[in-house]
Amino acid sequence: MAKKDQESPGGLPEGVAIAWGLRERPGRGPARGLDVRRIVTAAIAVADAEGLGAVSMSRVATQIGVSTMALYRYVSGKDDLLTLMEDEAVGLPVPGPDPAEGWRAGMEHWARSYADVMARHRWMVRIPISTPPLSPHSVMWMEQALGYLRHTGLDGEEKLGVLITLNGYVRSHSSLVADIAEAGWDSEAEPEKAELRYWQLLSELTRTGDFPAIRELLGSGEVQDTNDETGTAEFDFGLAVILDGVAALVARRQNRS
Repeated sequence: MAKKDQESPGGLPEGVAIAWGLRERPGRGPARGLDVRRIVTAAIAVADAEGLGAVSMSRVATQIGVSTMALYRYVSGKDDLLTLMEDEAVGLPVPGPDPAEGWRAGMEHWARSYADVMARHRWMVRIPISTPPLSPHSVMWMEQALGYLRHTGLDGEEKLGVLITLNGYVRSHSSLVADIAEAGWDSEAEPEKAELRYWQLLSELTRTGDFPAIRELLGSGEVQDTNDETGTAEFDFGLAVILDGVAALVARRQNRS
């Protein structure tokens, strides 16, 4: 928890204020070359290699080779460190298609780019969402998405709803992928074998009993196709369904005007 003399302007969470550069930089301490960026980079390296549960102020200090107390000159605690890690990991939004190409191309690019970030840093889905987007990179991603929706005819609440829905879909899908990986179902070497094993187990469990819809699904043979080694087919389908729904809403709003 931040000390009272470190409270941020306007009641911003301390980590957010640091990310925006609104907190005064501490003077030079005993650890030469130490700064917020170096601390955050080290913390991300730990999380990428060992998972979010391994991240602590003491573990990050060990990673850098300084005392734990040295970190507190720059970051007031783990909660603020997580805020800074997430902002650094998400980074700047990836440049997308020109808005003139249409909102759908832009929002599809936005969702896929965000999913790519989550795939690179699976631990991000383990950070609880405590506030709406406030850190600088998150706000930039928000700006990019809203920019693509500017001329759709949707009102402000509807644009925000589209953004929240897509954000939630990407996070939910990324969380599921992370859960499967951590549970040991997904081997980096042969993920398709883990999926095939799942369908085999489900088939055995539902061979008898009141599961006619599941047996029909399995009988089609379509869900057991393991040619999609990248695992993107399910994501693509869900994204298309959401964007189709948004397209229908946009069409209604434009016809109304």
